[in-house]
Amino acid sequence: MVDAFCATWKLVDSKNFDDYMKALNVGFATRQIGLTTKPSVQISQDGDKVVVKTTSTFKNTVLSSKLGEEFDETTPDDRHVKSTFTMEGDTFVHTQRWDGKESRFVREIKDGKMVMTLTFEGVQAIRTYEKV
Repeated sequence: MVDAFCATWKLVDSKNFDDYMKALNVGFATRQIGLTTKPSVQISQDGDKVVVKTTSTFKNTVLSSKLGEEFDETTPDDRHVKSTFTMEGDTFVHTQRWDGKESRFVREIKDGKMVMTLTFEGVQAIRTYEKV
């Protein structure tokens, strides 16, 4: 279940994130902010809902939904998407869909760290978080 992910996580490493944002057509200024920001992600459960709270100097977001239930999300770069949280084996997956497109964030625990692989149209970024 999601329990293994329930903690506060701080970004410690990011690979290929600029290319991922470029693939999403994120503007230059927003990409520069995204590359320098080191967000904290707090994952928790509130009853039967999973709560993902992201805090940074750029933007703070709170997403809350039951696993498998679609919800509306406005991304930090202002895309309006339909999102779903699911568990696929030992991975916590956040899928965003809009305009016939799809992006996936696959989170897994490796050596006590949370490794998030972001994929959009064949472009992958890997962001690694340590427990706070």
